[in-house]
Amino acid sequence: MPMIDVYAAEGTFTDKHELAQSLANAVMRWEKVPPISLFKNNTAAFIHDLPVDAISNAAGESNYVRVQVLTPVGVLDREKQLGVVRELTDIVAAASGDATLEQRTWVLITESPEGGWGINGHANTSDDIVQAARSELAKGSSS
Repeated sequence: MPMIDVYAAEGTFTDKHELAQSLANAVMRWEKVPPISLFKNNTAAFIHDLPVDAISNAAGESNYVRVQVLTPVGVLDREKQLGVVRELTDIVAAASGDATLEQRTWVLITESPEGGWGINGHANTSDDIVQAARSELAKGSSS
């Protein structure tokens, strides 16, 4: 159940809600989790507009985007990491309307330590999340 933060200069994206939803759905697909409410309601992206003068590389350019993906530890193997980075980069560039933004989009994947993933006031372990998903799936199949 990742959290995704996108940092960009104001005006980079016109439809931030669509961008956020597209990014969240893409990461869910790469995590290969079932589309149940536990995951759909707890996978989210946040689009942060920053003043242009709040972003700079060493050369003084401000036309970069940083995408930070926080996932529970061990969820993304190497194939999934490569896929997430590629797809999120593509989504960001398309949402900006500037295909060259692909070259200036940084995607960082960070893993939360075991037990460092809180939902509903409880710090969950991977086993807690698996059990919650199994419980929801079992309720769905019995209805």
